[in-house]
Amino acid sequence: MKIIAFNGSARKTWNTATLLSKALEGAAAQGASTELVHLYNVDFKGCVSCFACKTKGGKSYGRCAVKDGLAPLLKKVEEADAFIIGSPIYFASVTGVVRSLLERLCFPFMTYTDPPRSLVPRKICAGLIATMGAPEEHAKEIGFVQHVASTEMLLKMIFGACETLCSFDTYQFEDYSKMAAERFDPAAKARRRAEVFPRDCEAAFAMGARLATPIP
Repeated sequence: MKIIAFNGSARKTWNTATLLSKALEGAAAQGASTELVHLYNVDFKGCVSCFACKTKGGKSYGRCAVKDGLAPLLKKVEEADAFIIGSPIYFASVTGVVRSLLERLCFPFMTYTDPPRSLVPRKICAGLIATMGAPEEHAKEIGFVQHVASTEMLLKMIFGACETLCSFDTYQFEDYSKMAAERFDPAAKARRRAEVFPRDCEAAFAMGARLATPIP
């Protein structure tokens, strides 16, 4: 089993990266080979609307034609048994690098038929990990959860399967006293970091273990 994970956070050791690492630990515990990619280290951009992936008979039909730092990683997803995308939620959306990844990863596989269908030749299980500073109820009220659900639906439509883990009310700063963030209660944030985030890590580990289980 091969599983690749993409960290869509600029921070390499914080909430999103930690949960992705735990998920890969769970996969490795099942014998999978794993790789963690920090997207902010990759030189790439989103879809450039060349439509080579939609050109009938073209050599790039169904595949992204752009040759940059993301191209070999897209190939690795095709060869993997599962992949995981992790992103903080900023302004009700995944980060810009994750949006660019999704454009390049999903659009070439989606046909302009009615209804649309996928050109992925086999099921590749996907995982989606979203972290957000907002509490769960507020995240639902302002549309964060709905955005994550729509991203899950896209991955499920293209790759055949997807499961999601949301980590709410995350600890954003190492020292809240230095930040202009009066709306947050540092003590409450610290308690949740100590009491709830470890459970999110356990859930991520379990997700990775499931993704590393062969599809019957």
